[in-house]
Amino acid sequence: MFIRQLEYMVALARERHFVRAAQSCSVSQPALSEGIRKLEKELDVPLIRRGNRFEGLTAEGQELVTWARRILADRDAMNDEIAAMRTGVSGQLRFGSVPTASIAVSLLNAPFCGLHPQATVQVVSDLTSGDVLGKLRSFEIDAGITYIQDPVPEEFRVLPLYLERHVLLTARGAVSASSANWAQAAALPLCLLAPSMQGRRRIDEVFAEVGAIPAPRLETDSVASLFAHVQTGLWSTIVPSAWLHVFGVPANLQAVPLVSPQRSVPVGLVTLARDPAPVLVRALLSVAESTDLTFLEHLPAEQSR
Repeated sequence: MFIRQLEYMVALARERHFVRAAQSCSVSQPALSEGIRKLEKELDVPLIRRGNRFEGLTAEGQELVTWARRILADRDAMNDEIAAMRTGVSGQLRFGSVPTASIAVSLLNAPFCGLHPQATVQVVSDLTSGDVLGKLRSFEIDAGITYIQDPVPEEFRVLPLYLERHVLLTARGAVSASSANWAQAAALPLCLLAPSMQGRRRIDEVFAEVGAIPAPRLETDSVASLFAHVQTGLWSTIVPSAWLHVFGVPANLQAVPLVSPQRSVPVGLVTLARDPAPVLVRALLSVAESTDLTFLEHLPAEQSR
């Protein structure tokens, strides 16, 4: 059994197509197929359900891919550890997050890359909380930022970062007080994220809790689109206060904390509880432990004055 054959299986499980899997491994499709056939012969089990095209992995194939991802992750961690002893931290850190935590990812990546110029980072920022844990478990990412209000399985390490709190972003003068309640927000012409998005579902849960039924006039699956529409002054929206530290508060709008009820969700950095942790993960944890992100719980300084 060769490491290369394990790479072929992982690529095929990811791509679900022989030609694309071969291209991702920089080999010909016949070479990849032959490598997998030799692996099947050695293990004396079928790993792939074959037809006119790729039809999926057998149960044995799925189990092998699980082990292959772990073996390849350990191989990569070993190489990175030895390289760090020689020339400093290098390699690629694979980072995943829920969409609302994108700013936290950037605030950790900036000092991480500054301290380790030979390292690179790959970011996937459109994951659900379940996706983050699933991709960590399958060694597809090295670290993730996600909601941690539910108990996290013991196979993971968790470092709390900040609390996600929502604010009402609306036209100046639309709300006269220094805060607004959720019933007031529901009565405004709202522009919100699409119902399928995790951030929207959290908002809907609070509306349901207070018995309010919002009727958004516009929905979008893009944060940038959300802010672009709200800037016209025709709509109000509800966003995590952290987003305002990225997009700012447009001059014609005001950001008002939402109360009655005031809800917050803890956000944290999650990694696999591996011992020893890979050198890239240790380097990221060191940065996260020394970086205070609790300011994301509050309005930007210019808004709060």
